[in-house]
Amino acid sequence: QVRLVESGGGSVQAGGSLRLSCVGSGYADERNCMAWFRQAPGKEREGLAAMSSTSTWKYIADSVKGRFTISRDNANTVFLQMNSLKPEDTGMYYCAAVLEVCATISPFLSNVYSYWGQGTQVTVSS
Repeated sequence: QVRLVESGGGSVQAGGSLRLSCVGSGYADERNCMAWFRQAPGKEREGLAAMSSTSTWKYIADSVKGRFTISRDNANTVFLQMNSLKPEDTGMYYCAAVLEVCATISPFLSNVYSYWGQGTQVTVSS
């Protein structure tokens, strides 16, 4: 059974930083694409960053470029370093994975991902 577990969310003041982690288990295919999405209250889920297991492909959404960084530790772990946080970054952050190469999918479309974590809340106060 595939499982994704996020951690690292919390409450910070504007300008602060957080580092989210996501650990996957239950899949043996090291070829995968893992991503981070965000859903703010009343808004649609938004793709923020995606990265291939080989680190060959990396995508960052324009909305967070220059502030957020995605990295991988191995085939099953992905991180999201979030700096210079703003109140509009508040939301539930989800980790997602699909057993495909990132380059063969649209990495910011939520429906291409097969597996999702339960989410971790990020709250940024002004």
